[in-house]
Amino acid sequence: SVFTAVALALGLCLALGAWNGFLVAGIGIQPIIATLILMVAGRGLAQLITDGQIITVNSPAYKLIGGGYWLTLPFGILVVAAIWAVTAFLTRRLALGLVIEAVGGNPVASRLAGIDARRVTVMAYTACALCAGIAGLMISSNVSSADGNNAGLWIELDAILAVVIGGTSLTGGRFSLTGTVLGALIIQTLTTTIYSIGVPPETTLLFKALVVTTVCLLQSPAFRAKVFHRRPRPAPKAAAGEKVKVTA
Repeated sequence: SVFTAVALALGLCLALGAWNGFLVAGIGIQPIIATLILMVAGRGLAQLITDGQIITVNSPAYKLIGGGYWLTLPFGILVVAAIWAVTAFLTRRLALGLVIEAVGGNPVASRLAGIDARRVTVMAYTACALCAGIAGLMISSNVSSADGNNAGLWIELDAILAVVIGGTSLTGGRFSLTGTVLGALIIQTLTTTIYSIGVPPETTLLFKALVVTTVCLLQSPAFRAKVFHRRPRPAPKAAAGEKVKVTA
């Protein structure tokens, strides 16, 4: 059934997310390397299972996930709103958000402060993998097929760009859920605008790459110091006969 297939897919995502977290927190592999390996291996495994063919899915219930309507609203928007609400409650109403930001900012200091940094890292990767699995189901539902080669291709660039525009620091330690949603809306607006003005779709990645590069440079303290450097204002001179107060 559709419910069984969705449950198996999300269960596999949880396992793979925990595996990524183990590689990063337990073995010490760089995050970009661990996630890139899984992305390439996942696409290869999907094509191996499907024999490189695009499998068409003809199921009204499955179509509901990404392209259906429920209560007169797009079901995908309801899913995103539910995930955002749960995540906001866990990270902003509880101490979990502060712990995640502490581990992201400085895992060594967090461990010395008594936080189990490895467990928090594995948990974060597992949660992110679950969200990625839901996004994959929505993309597959929109195209009504299982395409292990082209479905969701380069969407990781949109994900990175959305969180960066939303104010999340690439070095860790700071994130914004509302900003991420706004960043995603900006990316979709940019994509739609590019298509509407007649720009070839192949150049969309170039525009997005330029935006990512610009935002990353603006987040760099060294770049801001060189480009937006301002000379310090000289200290005001004391008037004649006026005593200057010196504080230690």
